[in-house]
Amino acid sequence: MRPIYFLLFSLLVGQYLKAQPGFEYRQKLGFLLAHRGLMSHLPQAPAVASEFSYIYRTNQAKKWHEAYRQPLVGGTLFFGSVGNNEILGRFTGLYGFIELPIVKYKRYRLDFKFATGLGYTNRPFDPILNPENVAIGSRVNALMCFAFKQSWRFSDYGLTFGIDMTHFSNASYQMPNLGVNVPFLSLGVQKFFTPEQKENPRPELERPDLLFGLTGIVSGKEMNPKGVGRFPVYAASLFARKYFGPKAGMEASIDIIYKTSLLSHPSYPQAAGLDPLQIGLFVGYVHPFDRLHFIYGAGVYLRDVLRPDESVYLRLGSRYALTSRLEVLATLKTHYAKADYMELGLAYHF
Repeated sequence: MRPIYFLLFSLLVGQYLKAQPGFEYRQKLGFLLAHRGLMSHLPQAPAVASEFSYIYRTNQAKKWHEAYRQPLVGGTLFFGSVGNNEILGRFTGLYGFIELPIVKYKRYRLDFKFATGLGYTNRPFDPILNPENVAIGSRVNALMCFAFKQSWRFSDYGLTFGIDMTHFSNASYQMPNLGVNVPFLSLGVQKFFTPEQKENPRPELERPDLLFGLTGIVSGKEMNPKGVGRFPVYAASLFARKYFGPKAGMEASIDIIYKTSLLSHPSYPQAAGLDPLQIGLFVGYVHPFDRLHFIYGAGVYLRDVLRPDESVYLRLGSRYALTSRLEVLATLKTHYAKADYMELGLAYHF
């Protein structure tokens, strides 16, 4: 994405959020974490990256601004190395983030940052041209970042120092998919364009304290060994969601999953007569931010005939309310640290 498009998009987001804009530049230094034995040959140099962020300081124009003690939100462009340019390539990324205050004292604040978006590498796995890249099989990948960040403000300027974990992977959409994990230290500078001020509350999306709904999901999953093929995944869930206030909720669901890749994998030569239908019970925590919700939790399989995976699965991701009844969702389903597939779909409230 060209910088001008990123800037225009950021301005539109800021207008919607009714927040005060600013800019941040960060320089990051880290190392590639070889979290699997197959990756021991990959770390060869320090990971060095730069980030340019358009940030917004929320100003209590919406109820969640006050509930979360005026968090920072925004978008970031990422450029850099993850520790091996020859095999893994150079990475670029675009992500949105929110920084939630843990400590606020005068001009000092300590935040927890969560970010998600898309990343790109110019050197994915190729069986002939790049067979040593056992970590990333696709050019386009999901990007996630978790960080603790300190900032000291001096008038409209600020200095920042942070520690984060940055992750790239494609949720098994294209193998190999061991993923890239890079711990970073960062040092940055901020500049806000307008003084901090409060605005009158603005209307938000109304929602009942208790609601029921149905989700539909379509996805794809590639299996090892590489070249077996990519197979569709279909899933539906019947869920109940309970809000306990402006920033907390719980969700429980019955998940029905039809994963065709199970019948196509060579590990199951007699699978043609078996049933790939999985049924699970999921319970998760919901973090609402007006129309945007983050959800994370765990489920257990109640029915799983082939049993290729662990009995417990995890879910992490987000949902965005288009209307009072319709949501779009993007969540990652995993078996502990191993990605299963990306869940993309719609949710409808009864």
